[in-house]
Amino acid sequence: MVDFLIQIGLPVRMGEVEDATFLPGLAIEHGVLIVDEAKLTYPGDLLHEAGHLAVAPAANRAFLHQNVGADPAEEMMAISWSYAVARHLEIDPAVVFHPQGYKGGSQSLLGMYEQETYLALPMLQWCDMAYDKTHAEAEGAEPFPTMRRWLRA
Repeated sequence: MVDFLIQIGLPVRMGEVEDATFLPGLAIEHGVLIVDEAKLTYPGDLLHEAGHLAVAPAANRAFLHQNVGADPAEEMMAISWSYAVARHLEIDPAVVFHPQGYKGGSQSLLGMYEQETYLALPMLQWCDMAYDKTHAEAEGAEPFPTMRRWLRA
């Protein structure tokens, strides 16, 4: 997962996360995802936090620090982005949407994605990051969960 994040241009640093954070073993410090492997409880959380960086406007990315889930639209986009990454990397989406995450709603999210009902797809499309089926067909491209681009411009 870390190799993929670095490959697409997200800054990741392995290191100690000293303070209590929303997700154990993960922190975002001035646009850099810090991963403390010793404290990381759920590896799939890594993709969700990276999703916050990925869906933020490029000009804002370096300013993201600590609490990055305050914007509901970007939160939903990060959820769908992490699903797309899991599918791209051929990781079981249940690794990302584990039972202890998403305020008890992980099973609902998994069910929704299995039915190809994609949370925040209109927002990802508006940001030119993914296509719905109709637009993908018109563009000769693959629809979500294939991403047009991994990082928001």
